[in-house]
Amino acid sequence: MSVLSKPYFHNEEAAFAYLEGVIWPEGPTCPHCGATDRISSIKPNPEKRVRIGLKKCGHCKGQFTVKVGTVFEHARMPLHKMLQAVYLMTSSKKGISAHQLHRVLEVTYKTAWFLAHRIREAMRSGDLAPFGSNGGAVEVDETFIGRKAGVPVKGAYHHKMAVLGLVDRETGRSRLFHVEKASGKLIQPIVMANLAREARLMTDENTMYRKIGRQFAEHGAVHHYNKEYVRGDVTTNTVEGAFSIFKRGMRGVYQHCAEKHLHRYLAEFEFRYSFREANGYNDKDRSTEAVKGIAGKRLTYRSAGIRAAASA
Repeated sequence: MSVLSKPYFHNEEAAFAYLEGVIWPEGPTCPHCGATDRISSIKPNPEKRVRIGLKKCGHCKGQFTVKVGTVFEHARMPLHKMLQAVYLMTSSKKGISAHQLHRVLEVTYKTAWFLAHRIREAMRSGDLAPFGSNGGAVEVDETFIGRKAGVPVKGAYHHKMAVLGLVDRETGRSRLFHVEKASGKLIQPIVMANLAREARLMTDENTMYRKIGRQFAEHGAVHHYNKEYVRGDVTTNTVEGAFSIFKRGMRGVYQHCAEKHLHRYLAEFEFRYSFREANGYNDKDRSTEAVKGIAGKRLTYRSAGIRAAASA
């Protein structure tokens, strides 16, 4: 039997039951008034347009389903297909394109594209706990990908989009940020906000990290220009490994990404890296974590094209 043979991937009632178990582990909560008791289920009746999974609150008399207040709210496609898409995106190491989703799920490309962005929004982490809080090593590096619209190619990387990466060696978690420019002025505030002061900072020889490194317990740098990649436990190989997965996915699967959407693609690769097998998560666990992330987030088709300020 295939993993995708699970009932909640094919049956709408089973899909709602699964989602309710993940989002409401202690029972349903009314999104209108916050009540957790006197909530009854309404029997579905397609002839009278009574939806599957519909609940009614005995306090405010409001009706709702588990999708209200999540990135799946107002989605017009069946829930079981959306759960299939979540599993496909979280179990594919380098991602799955919207064209592939539209063929597999038998929906339009426009629907598949927007659904993929909904799922990426669910993958976006709101964790603000600083890396290296126990004095552990945190690797920081920057990379470049794609091309900025309207910027002529002049050599080097000035026409490319800049990405800053952080990897906590102790937890195996990563954080990826899109920055307008790989400069100390823009990178320092991000590093300061995401690393504990007792962390051991590991970077390459880029001079902008010298000033940043003084703010932490230790700063180790390897000199790639001199072909030095490891010195004791000082290396940036881990964060560069995370970059390599990201670049292979972007070039081999997605092929092109507009700058205004880059922050969501970064959230996708950051999520899969942080919840990978090496950190104790299998495909099912990773899918469940992504489903948990849909709560408390909304994404409309119009806003999907607007860059989030937090990605800067």
